[in-house]
Amino acid sequence: MSTFLVGQSVNIDGTNLLWWLIVGLIAGVLASAITRSSNGIIGDIILGIIGAFVGGFILSLLNITTYGLLGTILAATLGAIVVILLVRAITGRGRRRVF
Repeated sequence: MSTFLVGQSVNIDGTNLLWWLIVGLIAGVLASAITRSSNGIIGDIILGIIGAFVGGFILSLLNITTYGLLGTILAATLGAIVVILLVRAITGRGRRRVF
């Protein structure tokens, strides 16, 4: 299956799906750690995958291109942080202080 997204063709097969899950997990965990939120492993994977789309869209608007696995993880992490901050702004839930 092939999907068109932000000027790029994305092929979804078994191997690519596994990479999406791995990148999503890494990006979701990094974004959760940076924003000090807790989403669980499944939540982090979903957050990272959504973040990959959001980060790719933001970077394409800025005409910034990333290369390789590290670039993909960084773009996905950026997008996941944006998603977390948007959800917090919409729901009004800020970061809770832990003493």
